Amino acid sequence: MDEAASAAPRTGQGANSRPRLEDVAARVGLSTASVSLVLRGVPGPSERTRQRVLQAAAELGYKADRNASLLASRRSRLLGVMVDIHSPFHAELVEHLHTAAEEVGYDLVLSPLTRTRDEQTAVETLLAFRSEALILLGPVAPADTLTALHHKVPVVAVGRRITGAELDVVRTADEDGVGQIVDHLAGLGHRSIAYVDGGKGVIATDRRRGYRTAMRRHALDEHIRILHGDNTEAAGERAARHLLDGAELPTAVVAFNDQCAIGVLTALTRADVTVPGEVSVAGYDDDALSRLSCFNLTTVSQSAEEQARRAVAAGVERLDAGRTEPQEVVLPPRLVVRGSTAAPS
Repeated sequence: MDEAASAAPRTGQGANSRPRLEDVAARVGLSTASVSLVLRGVPGPSERTRQRVLQAAAELGYKADRNASLLASRRSRLLGVMVDIHSPFHAELVEHLHTAAEEVGYDLVLSPLTRTRDEQTAVETLLAFRSEALILLGPVAPADTLTALHHKVPVVAVGRRITGAELDVVRTADEDGVGQIVDHLAGLGHRSIAYVDGGKGVIATDRRRGYRTAMRRHALDEHIRILHGDNTEAAGERAARHLLDGAELPTAVVAFNDQCAIGVLTALTRADVTVPGEVSVAGYDDDALSRLSCFNLTTVSQSAEEQARRAVAAGVERLDAGRTEPQEVVLPPRLVVRGSTAAPS
């Protein structure tokens, strides 16, 4: 027998075929069940056996067939994530969610919210892809709707307060976060501080309340001014133009989020109003755009990485540890002072 023939696989493995579990078992002289235990990291086999199996698998180039093993266990190990594709903050959350999920052996399925695609459609898609748990970023559906969904699969709501619900919640203390911004501005000497609102949702309600509460805490009740807005740059621009059309500009503007704040900055710059020389501007989220030097925006960090880690942990605890009691994780917000705020001139 020549050298090439002697080197051929002994288990019927063709030159171009993918190595199988049986090939690894034959190489080390163990049962496929024992080899499977080692490759899945299940306790039991000795350290010597583990090393032999891992070495054989490496030599053969064996890689586990994830799809086959999931089908056999009737599990997808997929976490479904609903995400607003227009939100830089959601994009950052998704990146951290993927890392956290990968670390515990799960993967993500993403379903986007768009101007023509609502939450119900996004959720139905996630369920159709056999997501075992859902992580919903900033959901606006009523609490009873989310609870009904949670009865189908575990649901983790990220970024939104949901009082008395059965599902898990991971969020920051939004009311306190906006309060920190007002405290910062009042500490710089500002009194005329306007607020660009975020709309009707629970998140917007909490941030609006934080603004009102902080203004009253600093005895600035008569300066409370709330302008209509939402979570977009366009809303910030509209609000700023409304301020520019008024008799007197406030010395500071706090916006619902960073996108809205960037819209305010854009409109003020076009009107040759200097920031922070004439008007200080602050946002909320500490998203990637806020950190760009062209904006250098004072904002509030929501700890995106920690929120993502806690959200994945909550879903996996439901699935793998059997936890049934709901939990709410409330992370402390953190003021991030940059160049868009200064003492009033």
